[in-house]
Amino acid sequence: MTEEAREALDIFDRAVAEQVEHTRNTDRKSLGKAAELIQSAVKKGGRLHVTGIGKPGHVAGYIASLITSTGTPAYFLHGTEAVHGSSGQLVAGDVVIAISNSGNTEELIATVFCAKDNGCKIIGVTGNSESRLAKISDAVLLADVVPAGEGGPLNRAPRNSILAETLVLQMLSVILQTDAHVTPEQYVKHHPHGALGKLRKNEE
Repeated sequence: MTEEAREALDIFDRAVAEQVEHTRNTDRKSLGKAAELIQSAVKKGGRLHVTGIGKPGHVAGYIASLITSTGTPAYFLHGTEAVHGSSGQLVAGDVVIAISNSGNTEELIATVFCAKDNGCKIIGVTGNSESRLAKISDAVLLADVVPAGEGGPLNRAPRNSILAETLVLQMLSVILQTDAHVTPEQYVKHHPHGALGKLRKNEE
């Protein structure tokens, strides 16, 4: 391992530890509020969508898949296509999780305003509590990598911010799965193949 890689690993370690501590001690209310927005919408027939631009867009796809597989149907909303017709998947009463480290990415802000115009509630996931995204969201989950930084050469490529966003949204998925009361049998219905499906069959 190179010296640069070792330094990056040290930064990753600090960033994850800081995010875990923040989520455990200061973000409980925000997670609860976000979960309540989603649960309330679902009970009324609304749906959950997840969006982001660039690397956070990949996180959005993963989180939508994770939440769907654990009892709360969720849909990936393309961060830029939303303002070119894909907002047709949104209806009043839906909830949109919008992910942006800076919270000021123009394309994402346009998508968020589009979602709000279509009657959706917004859960912002950002590293900047003073950002435009944070200010226009109905609930905010902070995924902050300061002072650890992103890590790696230039300290700019999204590394730690992606870890932080993923971590806080995984915690949200745990809350939603718990509320959905997903049984092992229901879970395997979503995973009939692969290692998870085989594991259940072996248990039977």
